[in-house]
Amino acid sequence: MTQPNHSACLKIISPGTLSLLQDAGRFGMTALGLTQGGPLDGHSFAWANALVGNPLHSTVIEHSIGGLIVQATAGCTVAVTGAVLPLLLNGKAVACWQAISLKAGDELELGYMTQGLRAYLAVSGGFAVALQFGSCATVMREGVGGLHQDGSKLAAGDQIPLAGQATLPALTTPSSQIQQFSLPPLASVAALTGAEQKQASASTVLSLRLLEGYQHHVFSAVERARFYLNPYQVSSHCDRMGYKLSGSAISCSSRALLSEGISLGAVQIPPDGQPIVLLNDRQTLGGYPKIGTVLSLDCWRLAQTPPGSLVQFSQLDSYQVHNTLALYRARFAPATKAFHPQHAATQEPL
Repeated sequence: MTQPNHSACLKIISPGTLSLLQDAGRFGMTALGLTQGGPLDGHSFAWANALVGNPLHSTVIEHSIGGLIVQATAGCTVAVTGAVLPLLLNGKAVACWQAISLKAGDELELGYMTQGLRAYLAVSGGFAVALQFGSCATVMREGVGGLHQDGSKLAAGDQIPLAGQATLPALTTPSSQIQQFSLPPLASVAALTGAEQKQASASTVLSLRLLEGYQHHVFSAVERARFYLNPYQVSSHCDRMGYKLSGSAISCSSRALLSEGISLGAVQIPPDGQPIVLLNDRQTLGGYPKIGTVLSLDCWRLAQTPPGSLVQFSQLDSYQVHNTLALYRARFAPATKAFHPQHAATQEPL
C-alpha cells in the first residue's frame, strides 16, 4: 500500500438520506459508556473492502436509503455493496459488487434502494480518518467518531482523505448468492391486512434465529410459545440503535431486573410486551428482561429490512449457533481468498 496522499479525497456532493463513516466498530469501551457502532450489515461491509483489496475492517461509507453523490479528486478504485440500487458513474449505469475505477472529477451516484436499506462504499487503500477510542465508527447519539470526531453525519462539501492505493487483486463479481445473503425477502407485506399477513408465504417473512439467554426463565412456556409462533411487524421505530417490533404482546414474571451489559442482537421485552432487537448503536446497559439474542447474521438482515415487513423468531441452541456461524465463515473465507489472498488467512468477517 502506498503512503497517504491527503490531497486525494472523495468529496461529498450530496450526502443523501444518511451517510456515516464506519469501520468494524469500537470495542472494549463499554465501561466508558461507549457502544460499538460499526456497520449494520457486516457481510456487505466486509465484501466492499474485499473487492478493493482492503483489510476487511477498513473504514467505509455506510449509506442509508439513497441519494449519495461523491466526486473523486484523484484516481482511485471503489466498490459499492449491500442494498439493491441504481449506481451511476458520470450519469451512466454501472454495476454494484465490483471494483470501479474513478478518475479525478468523476462523480458516482447511489440512487434510491429497491431492496434493502444500507449500502457500503469502500475505496482502495481506505480513508485516512482519525480514530477516537480506537475507532472512527460514527455514533451520532454519543457524538463520537466520524470525519470531524464529533459523531456528525457526512454533509455536502465534506472531503474524506484517501489513505493510499492498495494492491488490487484479480477481480471477478461475486455470486448472486453472496450479493443477496444479507438482504431481506423481496416481497413486502406492509399493505396487507392482519388476516392476509397470517397467510403470507414463509418466503416473505424474515426469520430471526435466536439463542435464549439466562433470563428466559422469567417468561412462561405459554409466553415463549407465543413469541415463537406469531410473526411480528417491523414498526416505524427502527434505526441504528434497534428495531421495535409490533405484534402479539409478551408478558413475563419480572418487569425490572438489575441493569447489565447488552449484547448485539439482544431482544428486550419492555412493559408493553413488544420486542425490541438491539443493534450496533444500542445503549450499553439495560434492565428490561431479555428473552435471548438474535444471531449476528440475522441482525444484518434485519438492519436491511424496512418498516412494515414481517419477521418471525425461531430458536437455536448453542451448538446450532456455532455450526451456523462456522458454515458462514467457511463459505465466506474461500471467496475472500480469491479476491485478497494476503488478508484471507488472518481475517474473518464480523
